[in-house]
Amino acid sequence: MNIILIRPNMGDYRSADAMPPLAMGILAARASRHQVRFFDDKAEAIPPGLEADLVALSVETFTARRAYQIADDFRRRGIPVVMGGYHPTFLPEEALQHADTIVTGDAEGAWERLLEDAAKGRLQRIYRGDNQARLDDIRIDRSIFAGKRYAPVELAQYGRGCRFVCDFCSIHQFYGPRTRTRPAEQLRDELAGLNSKRLLFFVDDNLFSSRPELDALLRVMTPLRRHWSCQISIDVARDSALLDRLAAAGCRYVLIGFESLEPANLKQMRKPWNQVAGEYRRVVAALHARGIGIYGTFVFGYDHDTPDTIRRSLDFALESRLDIANFNPLTPTPGSALYDRLRDEGRLLSPQWWLDPDYRYGDPIFQPRQISAGELAEGCFEAKRAFYAWSSIVRRVFDNDTPFSWFSRSMTTVANLISRREVYRKQGRSLGT
Repeated sequence: MNIILIRPNMGDYRSADAMPPLAMGILAARASRHQVRFFDDKAEAIPPGLEADLVALSVETFTARRAYQIADDFRRRGIPVVMGGYHPTFLPEEALQHADTIVTGDAEGAWERLLEDAAKGRLQRIYRGDNQARLDDIRIDRSIFAGKRYAPVELAQYGRGCRFVCDFCSIHQFYGPRTRTRPAEQLRDELAGLNSKRLLFFVDDNLFSSRPELDALLRVMTPLRRHWSCQISIDVARDSALLDRLAAAGCRYVLIGFESLEPANLKQMRKPWNQVAGEYRRVVAALHARGIGIYGTFVFGYDHDTPDTIRRSLDFALESRLDIANFNPLTPTPGSALYDRLRDEGRLLSPQWWLDPDYRYGDPIFQPRQISAGELAEGCFEAKRAFYAWSSIVRRVFDNDTPFSWFSRSMTTVANLISRREVYRKQGRSLGT
């Protein structure tokens, strides 16, 4: 078959922070008997009038409206469409209004069954992936990424799932209660084929799935002498010896969800354990002392947030010299406990905001308790503007408390410039075409 894979963007524009989607590489590797073409809406325009026997789209909530528009165009021309990813998994009936079939959960196994049925002209409506299957057969066809304008990083995946169940997150709902990791030696062999001069980023939602599994990864990474980054839970900072091992294994950046400075908010978001590593400033100092930069994220809109909460969080990020930061209005997405609670409380301003033609990126989605919806949206955008002001970027790059490294300074500079551009590029954009 002639198969087209598409990753839709939020709208019909290109993004400066696009990175290769490993999910598309997995689909391509498992369709090796077919002719496969890949178009990344985030990095390139999708040519009009494409012909194919099957089109597959990976759909997130923010890209759902754009994905449905792309899918509707193919289906009008008689080309069958399959959708997969988080959004179709949580809202299958909605997705099936714009697709001939969907894959829920992990694609491995379900994708092969779908291709076999499609070749015989007998597509089923839903194919269910096994989100508890072992990860010892991960294959990625990276040739489909060649020639596309991506950020200068290499991506890899060690595991799937997260051991925590945060109120605003749907990862646990998607993957289930158990985290799964690949054999570390298999991952080592895969990394040997990647550009060693680029920063490696582990796309795992939380690289610290367990101490034994993280130990196994660090044993593999240390002799490779690669610079890498990851998303990791803050409790990793409880163990100074473990932080030493992270640094020795080449970890140079971590994304940590600080989320809030308010203990009552952390409790409400089911993340009180965020304080187990000690006071946030000590965590930052411990990581910086080992040459590990920090991308800190914060969310606002929980019941104990006020305009002052946003200002204090910005001050903390600036005074602590976080290398990168994001200040996000709380976004209730399908599949999360947060979405269900706000819907049941009647606080959603637009229950299907991802399909609302009047919604703009950064707009308030619900009514907070102690701050107006408008104040929430404006406060988050102003925090981003202040953090990514030119003077602030210069201070972070040249007045940094991490040991000096040309590599780290250059990566921090590039990351800040890209983040600044995307802050202004996305704010106020409508979803879809």
